Amino acid sequence: MSDLPSGLTPLELAAYVHAQIDAGHAYARRRKRGFRWRAVVLRVVLVGCSAASTIILGLQNLDPWTGTAFALVAVVTTFSALESFFAWRPLWVAMEEASYRFNRLRDELGFYVATTASDQLDPQRVRETFDAYQRIWEQLGTSWIGLREHSER
Repeated sequence: MSDLPSGLTPLELAAYVHAQIDAGHAYARRRKRGFRWRAVVLRVVLVGCSAASTIILGLQNLDPWTGTAFALVAVVTTFSALESFFAWRPLWVAMEEASYRFNRLRDELGFYVATTASDQLDPQRVRETFDAYQRIWEQLGTSWIGLREHSER
């Protein structure tokens, strides 16, 4: 875990922690969008191929169509394997959770700073907010590793 810079006033310390939370939230949002996009595209392709193969298999008297259908079934199987390997959907959900927690933490800190006179800001409370920020990253990292390990099995 990284530590807070020293020599800052409580207000500067709160601004620093707020900026760190914003940076973490921006990272989680970017990653979340990427995972969501991949998960959605993959799901649409899977459903489309599955539907097309089912329809084509219904036309069994046409050999080229039957061959195409079996090829689509193979594609669906391949994409299903990719989805479980890359775990995009669970990673998207993990980033969604991290994004929510970063938002909540940022709002709590912002409310504390807005409702407390700058000379009465408690550095220990700001430190606790920073520690909560670090725990979010630690939990996200642990979750990420767990999902990646699970997808490699």
